[in-house]
Amino acid sequence: MRRFFTLLLAILCVPWVARGASLKTKNVFLIISDGFRWQEVFTGAEADLMTKENGVRNPDVLKAQYWRDTPEARRSALLPFIWSEIASNGQILGNETKGSVVTVSNGRKFSYPGYNEILTGFGDPQINSNDKIPNPNETVFEWINAKPQFHGRVAVFGTWDVFPYIFNVGRSHLPIWPGWESRFNEFEIRVPNFVTDIKLDTTAIWDDLTYDSFLFDATAGYVKKERPRLVFVGFGETDEWAHAGRYDLYLNAAHHVDDFVRRLWTAVQSMNEYRGKTTFIFTADHGRGSGQKGWRDHGEKVEGAEGDWIAIIGPDTPAAGERIKTTPLTESQIAATIAVLLGEDFHGAFPRSGAPISDLIGFAH
Repeated sequence: MRRFFTLLLAILCVPWVARGASLKTKNVFLIISDGFRWQEVFTGAEADLMTKENGVRNPDVLKAQYWRDTPEARRSALLPFIWSEIASNGQILGNETKGSVVTVSNGRKFSYPGYNEILTGFGDPQINSNDKIPNPNETVFEWINAKPQFHGRVAVFGTWDVFPYIFNVGRSHLPIWPGWESRFNEFEIRVPNFVTDIKLDTTAIWDDLTYDSFLFDATAGYVKKERPRLVFVGFGETDEWAHAGRYDLYLNAAHHVDDFVRRLWTAVQSMNEYRGKTTFIFTADHGRGSGQKGWRDHGEKVEGAEGDWIAIIGPDTPAAGERIKTTPLTESQIAATIAVLLGEDFHGAFPRSGAPISDLIGFAH
């Protein structure tokens, strides 16, 4: 009997990666729409914000695009891929009105701390600004890339000029696009010529952010050619248009990102290396406030900006659709979840990181 209990204890203590040896996922895409609120994800466009006071140039046109009589219809109009494909074949968490809570745990509730938490698995109090300071922490992308079976098969695409610092490209040597600064030239990913040409020929609105459409085309071209196994895709326009107080362009940017994710998913499912072997994790780095002015902002003093959401689809995630009344989760658990899906134990290597989200990984699936 003693030998039986000893054996049972040994089995229960086997790391996640050993018990997950039968996982089908071989590739993971982490996709982020910066500062996109859970409120729009789950209830669609907000009527009180579809006004000229919130930067909407033509409220009637915007309402025709996105307003519907029910939250379910509105969210489907805004985010058709999430609410068709992922809702049917994956999971979506973070609807606080239904008892599903995903939060930012770093306390800062803005971008660099949020990305650090997602990528390293913990909120670091040293990361307290959006300044271009090389991340002292090792991200799950750097850690995975250091392993022989993944080396050279990891890529970063991000619209914001702080990403080379968040991923500490100078230390990690992760391939990235765009590189933004000459010091990162040797690590910049070569993308299709038409992307470079149109980027150069287009008048920029922001000094520190490139357009989401450029990023999508760069990502799609690279994936088709190089077949990376772990990919970061960071879209930024949702956050920029919200700060600018343009609710119409904020919604349009979210709608475009949803379509970019659809097109990327369709593309990878057409390739043998990815079909039936790829998981997409789609989320945000932080939430925003609420109300006529609050929706534009986030940060330590903005109530509700800690609210987040996660959508996931892949061969090892049970198709549970919109989750309700779930155990509270934090974005700090995403890094370890990525690693487990790839057969690695990031949480074991970095005990400060959040544990993998078990519900998203069905070992018997």
